[in-house]
Amino acid sequence: MSLITEEQVVLDLTGADRHAATRTLGERLVASGRCTDLDQFIDDVRKREETMATGLPGGIGIPHARSAAITEPSLVFGRSTDGIDWGAKDGPAKLIFLIAAPEGGGDAHMQMLPKLARALMKKDFKAALTAATSEAEVVGIVSAQVELDPPKATAAAAPAAARPEAVSDPTSDTTGASVVAASAANGTASSTAASGGGVTTAVAEPEAPRVLHFVGVTSCPTGIAHTYMAAEGLENAAKAAGHVMTVETQGSAGTTPLDPAEIAAADAVIFAHDLPVKDAGRFAGKPTIDVGVKKGISDGPALIQRASDLAAEWRADPSKAAAATAAGPAASGGLTSKVEGGASTGTKIRQWLMTGVSYMIPFVAAGGIMIALSFMLAQIAMGEQGAIEIVKYNLIPGDPLNVAQTFNPVSLTSWAALFFVIGGASFGFLVPILSGFIAFAIADRPGLVPGIVGGSIAVTMGAGFIGGLATGFLGGFLALWVSRWKVAKGVRGVMPVVVIPLVSTLLTAGIFITVLGRPIKALSDGLTSALNGMNGSSAIILGVILGAMMGFDLGGPVNKTAYTFATTGLAAAGAVTDAPQLKIMAAVMAAGMVAPLAMALATTIRPHLFSEPERENGKAAWLLGASFISEGAIPFAAADPFRIIASSLVGSAVTGGLVMWFGATLRAPHGGIWVLPLIGNFMLFVLALAIGVAVTAAMVIALKSRERNLEAIDASATV
Repeated sequence: MSLITEEQVVLDLTGADRHAATRTLGERLVASGRCTDLDQFIDDVRKREETMATGLPGGIGIPHARSAAITEPSLVFGRSTDGIDWGAKDGPAKLIFLIAAPEGGGDAHMQMLPKLARALMKKDFKAALTAATSEAEVVGIVSAQVELDPPKATAAAAPAAARPEAVSDPTSDTTGASVVAASAANGTASSTAASGGGVTTAVAEPEAPRVLHFVGVTSCPTGIAHTYMAAEGLENAAKAAGHVMTVETQGSAGTTPLDPAEIAAADAVIFAHDLPVKDAGRFAGKPTIDVGVKKGISDGPALIQRASDLAAEWRADPSKAAAATAAGPAASGGLTSKVEGGASTGTKIRQWLMTGVSYMIPFVAAGGIMIALSFMLAQIAMGEQGAIEIVKYNLIPGDPLNVAQTFNPVSLTSWAALFFVIGGASFGFLVPILSGFIAFAIADRPGLVPGIVGGSIAVTMGAGFIGGLATGFLGGFLALWVSRWKVAKGVRGVMPVVVIPLVSTLLTAGIFITVLGRPIKALSDGLTSALNGMNGSSAIILGVILGAMMGFDLGGPVNKTAYTFATTGLAAAGAVTDAPQLKIMAAVMAAGMVAPLAMALATTIRPHLFSEPERENGKAAWLLGASFISEGAIPFAAADPFRIIASSLVGSAVTGGLVMWFGATLRAPHGGIWVLPLIGNFMLFVLALAIGVAVTAAMVIALKSRERNLEAIDASATV
């Protein structure tokens, strides 16, 4: 069914104001059967207007909203002879497009709305609508634009020899147009403003115009029209200036992220947005223009000019790029998950889990390192019993060992107690954060409250990290379910802040306390008992298995499964200095360091067995391996998977088993050699690591040498 019909065209639109005109247009949707409740829809449009005026430069009005009263994505066109004030600074709107989308949005029809919004940026489209004499003609003009795939400005780079022309603002029909022309090879441009009815532009003749590559992000509160019109405006302005631009539209029709390689190659970035840019850290270290979404529509040429100037400044002063990169990413405007939209169910489950783990790790790291430092200082101050004695310190009011009341800056015991209390507090958040961000990955922000509260209850009931996993998935799916309820318009406003957290938290906590909590606690107690009872061969076998998992896919799912098992078990270790969970963490980290260090060693000992790129990767692998970054061995595994993975698996398994046998312990979930002082029995830890590295390196050298010998035999036989 078409977005627009003849019944949805008003060629002589009138109204005392934009609200009256919107109602007139809305009545056409009722007449065509696409609106079930006119008052509700008009109310939704007015709420959208209160967020941001929908009048655009060039005599355009685009009232729009998502509404439960709309049955299918629709467009109503109205043309006003005298114009109606729609909030644009340059005057009244004569061409009005009422865009109506169902509350759910994102079906195939919604993909057409961005094309319509982009069409509004084309002068010939507006001119045709102004001159149309019948409803059928309007329907044909609009339908033609929607059905055609609009050419993207980034499909091909502008020819290097082409000299950019001066261009007026595509959203303005007469006066007030910004004129931008590219200047010299440094990418800068000059602009002049039009006055009266004419435009005077001074353009320097460039000898070798520089084609710049820009990337950008556009978004508006509802993601229906402004998002895509701003993208079109920026792409048109870049193309007219002889440059290339790719825009990521974070709108209702979904988001296709920019290619990381394209971001890396970009000369500058333009954000035209009214919502936080998702994953803004991708653009760190790039010259950036940051404006509201309407600037992208009305001031596209000026923004391209500013981006060109800024890019030239950064080229002239490389220290700016270095400073921006060192400063880190800009505020991302929100939390992010590791979930891919089109992933399989199994992949999504792993990604939901890894999102929770990624947000949990900083709490584990801070708490674990603090407690490890606490025990080190306590042993220095109080001897072997120090780690036991320090546990008595707390923050209970009136307690004689309350560290807040008895803290002595010159006492090692006081510092040890302080570190222990802070570390314990950090560890206390481990399960709630794990649970909360698993739920967040499933349901976005609505999942945080039931997930975190459920995780806290799991801790209180003694259900451990298994309970946190359960409440994370339960809270996430319940929050997602509640957020999709179809409710009356009077309730919609309080859904995110009252209804969703209240209902989902009540259900999550209630189900866990009354049904799931006790059996999960029994399972957690059984696992803890089994780990505490492990000694001798059983502990070594577990270390071998975990070590092999760490060395198998070098940062992949199997590796991450072993790592997650180790990190989530740290909270159960408590104040026990030789708890099996601490040995497991040590075994996992040591095994994860083996492969990259072994590749570095092998390329150093037998460089002729490796290609030049592999030898360069080997140099970097020293630091990566020492820092517990297993991915440092991936380039080698990609080039020779059988020999490298087989060698890595064996060496990592040897290290994991030896660490468990030696009884080395670790509270920090990451760090490699940088947390060496915090490792219990660290000399034996280093010995286990060295043996595993030697085994892997020897296997790699032997297997590659055998391959070379076989190739030499084949070559001599051929001769």
